[in-house]
Amino acid sequence: MKLRAADTQADLVYFEGEAKSVLNSPTATGMGFWSINPYVGCAFACSYCYAPYAHRYAVERSLAEQPNEELRTRFQELPAQVAFSRRIIVKRNAPDILRQELAPGRAKRAALERGETLLIGSATDPYQPAERRFRLTRGMLEVLTSLRSLDLCIITKSPLIARDVDLLSRMTGHATVCVHLSLITVDRELARRIEPRAPTPESRLRALRRLSEAGVTVGINVMPVLPGITDDPEGLERLVKAVKDAGAQHIGACTLRMRSDTRERYLDMLRREFPELLPRYRTAYARGYAVNENYQDGLRRFMRRLCDRVGIQYGSRDDEKAEKTAEPAPWQLELDFAAPMPNARADPPRPAAHRPAR
Repeated sequence: MKLRAADTQADLVYFEGEAKSVLNSPTATGMGFWSINPYVGCAFACSYCYAPYAHRYAVERSLAEQPNEELRTRFQELPAQVAFSRRIIVKRNAPDILRQELAPGRAKRAALERGETLLIGSATDPYQPAERRFRLTRGMLEVLTSLRSLDLCIITKSPLIARDVDLLSRMTGHATVCVHLSLITVDRELARRIEPRAPTPESRLRALRRLSEAGVTVGINVMPVLPGITDDPEGLERLVKAVKDAGAQHIGACTLRMRSDTRERYLDMLRREFPELLPRYRTAYARGYAVNENYQDGLRRFMRRLCDRVGIQYGSRDDEKAEKTAEPAPWQLELDFAAPMPNARADPPRPAAHRPAR
């Protein structure tokens, strides 16, 4: 990908990239879905983000293909974790490339029209502030409207997705469309401490309602649940009730996975905002990337019971079947938070799907 400085916005610097392809196949990524990421990097700067390595990978590969010391300096003048959210790569030709990749008769088009899943936003938010200016996600949705039997999933935490409700609702007539809106708390002040540049919970709830009223299926990703911060039962209940009232059809949740890429940034946030939790996190994540299995099981069971009581689906039917056949366990978030997960590897295998497209 060839890079050149394109524009600035506040403290963000945008770099235009000429992508060679934008549609990642399951074979290439090792994941069970096709994926598209119109941007590399994300301005929302969430403390728990797992994707900064994708930014570093794209920049290093691009500079290796086309050495440019001025660009190298612009990217390296900030720490890698900060550059990920301040130096955004924009694949300006993404809609045109996607149109070529999905031309009639192409194998990629045939695969998607057979119903293979396409995910937009596996390693970046496709509706981050850059989208308001560059409109790449909308451009690609316009390309995708011509496909029949498409199974499309979009992951975002931005209310900007409601701008495209016309395209999404039109696609529901001949395709399966599901928006996964990320929301881990409805407490505005708490959200600002852990997601300093992300849209407010209230704005996401408004977008959820607008999409739902237009007939677009919306699920909520309570991902990740942050131990000791967003896992209190009362807060989770407020969240579940709020998204149910706004029209969400299902909810998924998982605990924080603190990969090596995430650890430094997340612990820095703890030092600033929740210093009293640092010892517990050091213990809980001392030997692995996840909290212990008892905590994870307790969270799943609590969320399932809560969603059943509120009247909203939790997880998938396969998840529900597995849950009902398992032995019951108590709600153990507080009890087991500080016990490390046994036999956990230092870092899990990184999903290849999160590598940016060429």
